[in-house]
Amino acid sequence: MPKMIVSIDGVVIKEVQLTKDRTTLGRRPYNDIVIDNLAVSGEHAVMQMSGADVFLEDLNSTNGTYVNGKAIKKQQLQNGDTVEIGKYKIKFFHEGASDQQEKTTVINSGAVVASEPSTVGEASIRVMSGAAAGREVPLVKVVTTIGKPGVAVAAITRRPHGFVVALVEGAVKPTVNGKALTTEAVNLQNGDMIELAGTQMQFVQA
Repeated sequence: MPKMIVSIDGVVIKEVQLTKDRTTLGRRPYNDIVIDNLAVSGEHAVMQMSGADVFLEDLNSTNGTYVNGKAIKKQQLQNGDTVEIGKYKIKFFHEGASDQQEKTTVINSGAVVASEPSTVGEASIRVMSGAAAGREVPLVKVVTTIGKPGVAVAAITRRPHGFVVALVEGAVKPTVNGKALTTEAVNLQNGDMIELAGTQMQFVQA
């Protein structure tokens, strides 16, 4: 099922599954995806589903709609496209586009670079079980997503004074030290154990 993950300054703020033929985006509260920001028009854009295809159309917005850095009027979205509206980045995912991706543990570092000075030391995720056991993934980006699309995905976000983890999607909730994760961000401490989609990982901070 297609979905949009909305973030600003590298911090994920909401995730929306595209379940309707027509999904509206804008500042007004009656939109399906509401972004309460003056850079966003009241009725900014609309996503239309046609079979497995999703088309994004700008509704003559004041500040425009961009896909992968280019202004668009109407465009078909591809898995992994980034929609930009004002300072907001909306990542488009179309699950099922790659069977191989769903079978393997995906550890994907976001491409956003921290724009503010950070007092946070080096940190990484160490995979403790499964086929990738022993692998260590440095947390060098603002947001790093871990997990299996369609099963369970969590986002680890670098903040000025530490790292937090929150659930992005998943019927089987990941756990931190045995406690189920929700969409509320949880502070990570050195040595914390994360279990996600059957894989155990450890948060390691220098």
